[in-house]
Amino acid sequence: MGILERSHLAIIQAVAREGSLTAAGMRLNLTQPALSHAIRKIESQLDVKIWRREGRSLVLTQAGEWLLSLANRMLPQFELAEKRLEQFANGERGTLRIGMECHPCYQWLLKVVSPYLEQWPKVDVDVRQKFQFGGIGALFSNEIDILVTPDPLYKPGLKFTPVFDYELVLVVGPQHPLRNTKFILPEQLAGETLITYPVPPERLDIYTQFLQPAGIGPRQQKQIETTDIMLVMVAHGRGVAALPGWLVEEYAPRFELHPIKLGKKGIAKQIFLGYRETDEDIHYLRNFIEFAATS
Repeated sequence: MGILERSHLAIIQAVAREGSLTAAGMRLNLTQPALSHAIRKIESQLDVKIWRREGRSLVLTQAGEWLLSLANRMLPQFELAEKRLEQFANGERGTLRIGMECHPCYQWLLKVVSPYLEQWPKVDVDVRQKFQFGGIGALFSNEIDILVTPDPLYKPGLKFTPVFDYELVLVVGPQHPLRNTKFILPEQLAGETLITYPVPPERLDIYTQFLQPAGIGPRQQKQIETTDIMLVMVAHGRGVAALPGWLVEEYAPRFELHPIKLGKKGIAKQIFLGYRETDEDIHYLRNFIEFAATS
């Protein structure tokens, strides 16, 4: 049994992602014959069959699937380590990679990022929304450094800090018959078109904390990516939406919107910042969390 190398993992990942030796070779800057030779050498060195042929395609064996999973976890960490070392060598502090599991939080994030960048001129900020293994997985695999989420999942090695409280409210347009209602009950949404971000229902509080416990569903659900278009639709009577109260207040000067409490007690929420315990002593990361908590 030979030694597993980083280049082995890169080849396995590239072939799996690209689906052909030609495309994988282009990604790795190798000719197809050179890549074919490398594949045979890997299997010989590791003394295990990683691929099998099905027609013209290479399909991973069980061992190959396990190695691909390992590559997807380990290669981002190698890349991060090299980038961090390069930044240190160039006198830079680094890049703070922020993952978002909160669609309406972009406006809030802008308020935090702007003064933060002024205070940390050698730190860059990158915001990501799509993750290979979900938000928590992205923290563990070093895809991101901070996760912005309303739904923390406490795991060993991770910490979550609450940075602000808000209330989730129903938003209706100026002609909606419920516009002057103090609070709404789940059954009152049974005939409505609910406009949401493109997120599965199990990750939407309007479903998990309001509709589903009552065994109720909306008449129809429409998914829209941008907050502006969502609120234009609501203002023109195309449906209703559930959004943070602070966001509705921010948009009030631009759209005539009516926020309504969800249930008699309302739905109270918090936004958390999640991060790895091992990163707690990174000054620019800790300072970002302090900025977020006071913004």
